[in-house]
Amino acid sequence: EKTGKVLGEFCRCYREQFGVALFNSVRYEIEGTGGPQAQLLHRKVPLEDHVIYSGNIFQYIEENKKWRNRFCVVPHNYGLVLYENKLAYERELPPRVLVNSAGYKILTSVEQYLELVNNSLPGVTPKSGHSPILKCPTDFPLILWHPYARHYYFCVMTGKEQEKWRAVFQDCVRHCNNGISEDSKVEAPAFTDAIRMYRQSKEQYGTWDMLCGNETQVLSNLVMEELLPELRSTIGPRLKGKAPERQRTWIQVSDAVYRMVYELAKAQYDAAVAGCEQERPQLESTIRTDMDQIITSKEHLASKIRAFVLPKAEVCVRNHVQPYISSILEALMTPTSQGFAEVREVFFKEVTDMNMNVVNEGGLEKLAEYMEKLSHLAFHPVKMQSCYEKMDQLKLEGLQQRFDVSSTSVFKQRAQIHMRQQMDDAVYTFETLLHQELGKLQGKDDLCNSIQRILERVLKKFDYDSSTVRKKFFREALLQITIPFLLKKLAPTCKGELAKFQELIFEDFASFILVENTYEEVVLQSVMKDIMQAVKEAAVQRKHNLYRDSMVMHNSDPNLHLLGEGLAIDWSEEYSGQPEAEPAAERRRRAKQVVSVIQDDEGALPYGAEALLQPGSPEPREPGEARPGVPPSPSDAVKEIREALAQESLRDGTGLEERLLNGTDGSAPPSPRADVPAEAKLPHATPAPAGAQSPSAACHQRSDNETGEHGEHSPPQPRGTTESGEGVQTEF
Repeated sequence: EKTGKVLGEFCRCYREQFGVALFNSVRYEIEGTGGPQAQLLHRKVPLEDHVIYSGNIFQYIEENKKWRNRFCVVPHNYGLVLYENKLAYERELPPRVLVNSAGYKILTSVEQYLELVNNSLPGVTPKSGHSPILKCPTDFPLILWHPYARHYYFCVMTGKEQEKWRAVFQDCVRHCNNGISEDSKVEAPAFTDAIRMYRQSKEQYGTWDMLCGNETQVLSNLVMEELLPELRSTIGPRLKGKAPERQRTWIQVSDAVYRMVYELAKAQYDAAVAGCEQERPQLESTIRTDMDQIITSKEHLASKIRAFVLPKAEVCVRNHVQPYISSILEALMTPTSQGFAEVREVFFKEVTDMNMNVVNEGGLEKLAEYMEKLSHLAFHPVKMQSCYEKMDQLKLEGLQQRFDVSSTSVFKQRAQIHMRQQMDDAVYTFETLLHQELGKLQGKDDLCNSIQRILERVLKKFDYDSSTVRKKFFREALLQITIPFLLKKLAPTCKGELAKFQELIFEDFASFILVENTYEEVVLQSVMKDIMQAVKEAAVQRKHNLYRDSMVMHNSDPNLHLLGEGLAIDWSEEYSGQPEAEPAAERRRRAKQVVSVIQDDEGALPYGAEALLQPGSPEPREPGEARPGVPPSPSDAVKEIREALAQESLRDGTGLEERLLNGTDGSAPPSPRADVPAEAKLPHATPAPAGAQSPSAACHQRSDNETGEHGEHSPPQPRGTTESGEGVQTEF
């Protein structure tokens, strides 16, 4: 009922905004003059057939309350895919869990998690001395927390591993949060504007943390924001058991409701989009035929609204916004510019190191190996972490409350996505220019000088593009902070009077001109001049290496963009120097993975000792058994792993193949429960196809004894089952 009500109102807003967005798109296509031309090339398909990362991590299985070692793969779409073990991945068996991490937060301490869980169900807090909802066998947990969906619990053995996994997980969250395609020039703006209009109709202005994921996920968050308080007040008092059990039940209830809402929202939204698409040809024909009349009609409406609104808006800007613009801009500029400077530094260092290594180790023969790694630098979460961390300094002290900014995370993630894009543009431009030069080189010295010369050219282009991107980001962020504040301030005196302007719109053009949108454009114009001036002054003062708007690089490389239109460069194919006898599949396997395997380089124990968690091995003690209420120390866990490994190594190998098949008959097809139905795929991020999931040779090899785990056939379950730890868990 709640989903139907919310989606009904939203779809009405969407249909209205679709016509406006279509008009704006066609008008831009006819009249548009884009901004400054980018100097760097843009890669069309950055990670085709590549895996970001794969490695082993311990996961807590809620159903049997045990920790199990899982082989985690992060394909090019940044979904988290967990397999029983590495062998299951190599044999292309169905994964255990698929997770789209949009909307999740990465927590690195149980205390942080317990605080969030306690706040999610007020009045239900475990008493001191009672076991909490979660215990971790090491001091290095990694918890994926979501306000509505199920939670995921992982842990590793060392702090070094924890930091690296955290970088990988954060990259997944960052990418999945940005789930609405910017390539769509009509549907995307129509959707985001409809979300904004719906929330403003509920008196909710300002930024919204849960505008993350694909369209259906965002709509599900919109419904849950209203539904969850009602659900909590209805179901919360009826939960039975001790506090941890009630908390656990509440998380399961919330997750189940979230999944129901998701399916309902998807059906209604898809129907609304299909309806708009059906009307699109007729609407577009009208726009192209009557473009001049529509523009004239809109200008007439805007002039009337401007005369009514602008005097009030200018007073509001002068008293409540203008004094704070420079403070907001400075708060944004410092961490953002430091982040882009770090991107430049990391790129410079990687290319310089590659140059030295290629010259010292064999010239062109080694070039392919290093260029293959360099080409994916922007998608290496660990190497890029030093750039992303600069945005953690972003603080809008005192300004968040004034301007109703619930969180700075939306600005942090946007800047980080820009950083990654600029890094990839720089790398792609570098490799394109270098590839063009290779045919003219005469030995190592020529190669070294050419790499250095191209690096300097690319850095100049990076500085120009970086300035352009950052100035655009600052302007958008300032608007995103100030416009909702102004709309909220002006609403009591202006909002009620807007209805009288509706009669100024011709009925034939009512699908393309909305009073509410025109009103917002007028409010935007009232503050835009001050924002442009503030950013311009920062550039004139050369603050944070920003270029003046008047500084334009025209056709510095007239043929460069033609080079970027060519086929993708396959360095390993062209310059690896590998013998022809080597199978092509093996060469692909070597270059498959962006990040090398995360390992603990300091200890003798190999990471990922699955024997700790095998049913056939001695079960680790439950924390409460040995020392009630006290989880085992990391040294105890390590000792148990070593003991289990020692016992496993003494076993006879006759049952090995049976263990590796996880209890299935190699000649028999997998059980129905093990198969993943088409409907169970991720709504946004689906795992890479089987051909794209072959593991990299860089993956550390674990012995069969380490990967084997006993398992039993699970009975067939109904489609969509998500609770069984022995079956496939699908996640948003």
